[in-house]
Amino acid sequence: MSIIPSTLFGGRRSNIFDPFSLDIWDPFQDFPFTSAAISAPRSELAGETSAFANTRIDWKETPEAHVFKADLPGLKKEEVKVEIEEGRVLQISGERSREKEEKDDTWHRLERSSGKFLRRFRLPENAKLDQVKADMENGVLTVTVPKEAVKKPDVKAIEISG
Repeated sequence: MSIIPSTLFGGRRSNIFDPFSLDIWDPFQDFPFTSAAISAPRSELAGETSAFANTRIDWKETPEAHVFKADLPGLKKEEVKVEIEEGRVLQISGERSREKEEKDDTWHRLERSSGKFLRRFRLPENAKLDQVKADMENGVLTVTVPKEAVKKPDVKAIEISG
């Protein structure tokens, strides 16, 4: 049983000892330190929720590829950026703009998240960086990183003398 609740760290399931995960985590992201933020009513701050900033991404490995899937509802493919950085780092980023407020509008709830997100993953040595493909369909981004074929060692039978 864990003494520290998982919600303390935003419910993250990442393993800090995993060399392939480079989650960018800001422990102060939910603390409004600026004087303007402290004086603003909570309803004004709700539009910049951290839920979108902590976009969850699944990473699975198949025999042929590493597959990353991110739920990005409401975003267009033009609003999402997928890049391979130096050092074999896959970076997925984007931004959802805050909905414009009209003069006569009265907001009762503002729960949908907005703002920027950025996730980074160090890819293993067997990743084919020149063949990465990304697809966005129905608000789900799928990034496929093909893998090098695993070479089976040549097996040579050795005659036993004796």
